[in-house]
Amino acid sequence: MKRLVWILVVLMLASPAWAAKKLTVQQLKDLLVSLQQDRKTDEEVAAELKQVELTEELTRDAMNKIVDFAPGKHATEQIYVLEARSATLPPPASDVPATPAPDAAAQKAILDKAVDYTTKSYAQLPHLTATKTTLRFQDNMEAIDPCSGMTGCAKDVITSPGFSNWASFVHFISSTETPVVSERGTEKMPSKKDKTPWGANGMIALLGPEPSLSVILQDTQAAGNIQWLRWELINGKRAAVYSFKVPITNSQLALDVCCFPQSIQIGVARFYTGMDANLVAGQEAAPGGGGGATGNFQTNTRYDQHFKATVPYHGEIFVDPNSGIIVRLIIQAEFKASDEVQQEDRRTDYGPVMIGARALVLPVKTILNTVVAPNGDTGAARFTTRRTLFISEYKNYQAAR
Repeated sequence: MKRLVWILVVLMLASPAWAAKKLTVQQLKDLLVSLQQDRKTDEEVAAELKQVELTEELTRDAMNKIVDFAPGKHATEQIYVLEARSATLPPPASDVPATPAPDAAAQKAILDKAVDYTTKSYAQLPHLTATKTTLRFQDNMEAIDPCSGMTGCAKDVITSPGFSNWASFVHFISSTETPVVSERGTEKMPSKKDKTPWGANGMIALLGPEPSLSVILQDTQAAGNIQWLRWELINGKRAAVYSFKVPITNSQLALDVCCFPQSIQIGVARFYTGMDANLVAGQEAAPGGGGGATGNFQTNTRYDQHFKATVPYHGEIFVDPNSGIIVRLIIQAEFKASDEVQQEDRRTDYGPVMIGARALVLPVKTILNTVVAPNGDTGAARFTTRRTLFISEYKNYQAAR
């Protein structure tokens, strides 16, 4: 018995200090209250929140109620990170309507309305323009050296002191505002080539097309495994939530993530000992008669590798039971352990937008939670990862000219 206790103590001591603390939303609030009572600094509270992994969605209403307990900007930022990272989770049980699930016939009727709405209304939306504002949050990760070897070479990797520690906080990186074009409710890829040095600048870009609501619904119908999940309140109104799973055989979800490094080795390295130093290296031999190496061998790293794949996925669809309008869509892509991309979870919220005198339901917000292996070394026994959160809002919708 004493031996078992000793083993447990050793295991506890061996567990990493940064292991995630899985908390509910109420437990998160209790933690913040406790830290406030202990007069913890802004940096100390942020360090605690960095270790939290929520088991429930931190809704905007709940976040607004607890953000006052944050002592400063660093802790507040981590609460926003928790909101984004929990965006695809179910809300606390207290926020779920107690209404019993409808019978099988009623469940099918709601789904039929959703299919009818998507094919007859959403897929017929006109060409529109909008302004897309995207916030990027990311943990700190420095891009690998572009060149190493026995001779010098050009330095084209963009680095900064902020990207120095892989275990640093997920924090705000940048905000961008771009004009976008929407066709049938789906954002179109820009025609202008992007010249940003993705990957080399320590960041990724999602270059694949936006998932089409119509295509996703086609995939789920073809897979034939849509299941009733629960009721949920979206913007104060009841929505029917269904889960779905799409295998690779039915999937049309195409991803393009840029960019990952490709190393190219060129030149020659000649090794010598004290016995053959003059023969191999001549005047380049190291003084003192010892061994060494000479030559022009070097390794160059180019960031031109894209992760392109059509992948299986699962998710949830949120439907207004009266109209069949889809008010939220969650898509969680599935990857192999050897893929450079390890996670891509996407939530899209839809809402009414006035276009002239017409009220159309359009994407108003997306939240993407991604994890990649930035050095493309997933074949190694252990590899580092980089988490990036993208929070985008669409405004100023207008008819395209």
